[in-house]
Amino acid sequence: MQNKKQILILAPHTDDGELGCGGSIARFIEEGKDVHYVAFSICTRSLPPHLAPDPLAKEVQVATKLLGIPDSNLVLFDYDVRRFKEYRQDILEELIKLKQRIDPEIVFVPIAKDIHQDHQVIAEEGLRAFKNVSILGYELPWNNLSFNTQCFMKLQEGHIKKKIDALNAYDSQKHRSYLNADFIKSLATVRGVQINSSYAEAFEVVRWVV
Repeated sequence: MQNKKQILILAPHTDDGELGCGGSIARFIEEGKDVHYVAFSICTRSLPPHLAPDPLAKEVQVATKLLGIPDSNLVLFDYDVRRFKEYRQDILEELIKLKQRIDPEIVFVPIAKDIHQDHQVIAEEGLRAFKNVSILGYELPWNNLSFNTQCFMKLQEGHIKKKIDALNAYDSQKHRSYLNADFIKSLATVRGVQINSSYAEAFEVVRWVV
């Protein structure tokens, strides 16, 4: 029986978990919870040809360490980007193994309405694999046509700083507009205003088990 509360972050691609709930990860670890991070693609076959094949594998190791996640709690797969639907059963079987090994109390996934096909697969198969487990859907505004702000995690400035520091570890992705520190802080500020807090991250409630 685990003594610590086990939290599982499911990221379709490296950096999705930090973007969707990096501040919450920092808070969970500060509170002594055991956070596990699983990325299903390090995008080896979709990176520009001038890059080495594994920069994202190295960058996610740095990013998660900055948030406080130990190396032993980081799991990386390398399913082809935009082809997760072809590997749906394999992904489900990996998720079931993770459930048996980690036995998480809360699982974080992209929302089911996310328009990226890989994100949809992780949301759907996560729901199948983690029956009877609380599941929260995290926010990725550039992929979300709509998002229900049903749950909020109050955050402090230090949590947001760790989130930004973690995202800054992704040198290969610096051109992405959503990795902009001002954007990250502004979204956290907006979500904080909604609950009278300095900062926050918002989530959709997929299932909540009490």
